[in-house]
Amino acid sequence: MPGLWALAGLVAGAIIAAGAMWFYMKPRTEQTYEALKQEINERRSAAEKEAAGTIKRAKDEARQLRQEAEKVAERRYQDLARAEERVDIRNQKLDQQAKNIEQREQMLNKRQSRLDRRQNEMNKIAQEHRAQLEKVAAMSSDEAKQQLLDEVEKESRQDMARLMREIEDQAKETAESKARGYIAMAIQRVASDQVAEITVSTVQLPKEEMKGRIIGRNGRNIRAFEQAAGVDVVVDDTPEAVTISSFDAVRREVARRALERLIVDGRIHPARIEKLIKDAEKEVEKDIKEAGDQAAYEANVHGLHPQILRKLGRLKYRTSYGQNQLHHAVEAAKIASVLASELGANVEIAKMGGLLHDLGKAMDHEQEGTHAALGAEYAKRYNVPNIVVNAIASHHHEAEQESVEAIIVEAADAISGARPGARRESLENYIKRVRTLEEIATSFPGVESAYALQAGREIRILVKPGKIDDLGAMRLSKEISKNIEDSMQYPGQIQVTVIRETRAVGFAK
Repeated sequence: MPGLWALAGLVAGAIIAAGAMWFYMKPRTEQTYEALKQEINERRSAAEKEAAGTIKRAKDEARQLRQEAEKVAERRYQDLARAEERVDIRNQKLDQQAKNIEQREQMLNKRQSRLDRRQNEMNKIAQEHRAQLEKVAAMSSDEAKQQLLDEVEKESRQDMARLMREIEDQAKETAESKARGYIAMAIQRVASDQVAEITVSTVQLPKEEMKGRIIGRNGRNIRAFEQAAGVDVVVDDTPEAVTISSFDAVRREVARRALERLIVDGRIHPARIEKLIKDAEKEVEKDIKEAGDQAAYEANVHGLHPQILRKLGRLKYRTSYGQNQLHHAVEAAKIASVLASELGANVEIAKMGGLLHDLGKAMDHEQEGTHAALGAEYAKRYNVPNIVVNAIASHHHEAEQESVEAIIVEAADAISGARPGARRESLENYIKRVRTLEEIATSFPGVESAYALQAGREIRILVKPGKIDDLGAMRLSKEISKNIEDSMQYPGQIQVTVIRETRAVGFAK
């Protein structure tokens, strides 16, 4: 029992202690609860205010976007209305045009119907007249037409042949005599020497041992020389001589002078080779300038740009068929001067054109294009008169000749190149040119045989008389001449003679 009372006392104490603790903690718990509740209410209010502001802003933006969209839609509706109005107006115009076209087409159809009826009536009348004429003439219309055409053709061919012969005879009587007189006078007044040059230069050696020194150890000297000078040095079995080969005559001349000085000096090594080649280049450039000045002085042409004169001087080392081109230019200028004075043309323009007509040959190995076009372009760059530029560009008919001076320059160029002794031609080229002449002539129908005469200056053609008549022979000579001009290159002119012979053979028994 005492134990139960003790236990009861302990339980009662615990209950009292718990009650006291509850009464002590209750106010604080209520305060914490109220604080939390108040904080939650404040946060809810702030969230509600923020949500209300966001909703208001969203409504404002939506209202603004709706207004802008309504404005855009209204503008588009207005544009569509205007476009629809324009389309309606255009459709009305097209309808009116279609209506007008339809009316015009109806009018044309009616007019065409009337014309067709009238044409049928005229054809019917013409057929009746033709039938009456055929009945009277006892000949069909086709037969009468053919007979008339044959007679007219026969008479016309005879008249044409006779008239062409008369015109050519008259032209030859006046033109040939004057032309020969002018050409003879020009050649007589302009005398020049025959010059024959080739694309190689030969340098004589004092002794045969010099070839080995020129070649050098393992060929270093000759390689250095060829590389610096831009030429080929040929050391062959020719005693005490070496050959310098190059298509550029200026480089060849520089190499020749440098090699001769090396031989005289005796000190042959790459450094010495380069120095002497540079010295030779300066000397050749000086000679080129002096040659250009001298050529202009001899041709009596003044006022040319120094670059023109320098480029002209390079022609001193350029040849064509063995003819020195600088001498040819001076000679052409003098011939052009004589011809211009005899014909009443501008002598100064003719002289300048004759002197500069082959200017492009000094640069055509460096640039693309014909020498006539290159020369004209270069001359125009340095303010040469346009009439002279045209004479340069057209002296081989690559451009249209715009003045009589251009024709005179062409004639002077041909006279200078075609005079006896001016140029030389290799045997191979000569045989090829003659063979080409004969092949061109025999390629035409009706030609029986062709023979080139006078070193290719004339070709005589025998035709079959049964296939080619007199008028056809005259036409054939002109066609062959034109074919030769288009397909061949040659100095001077080539005479084309067509021979037609009719033989009647009879036997008396």
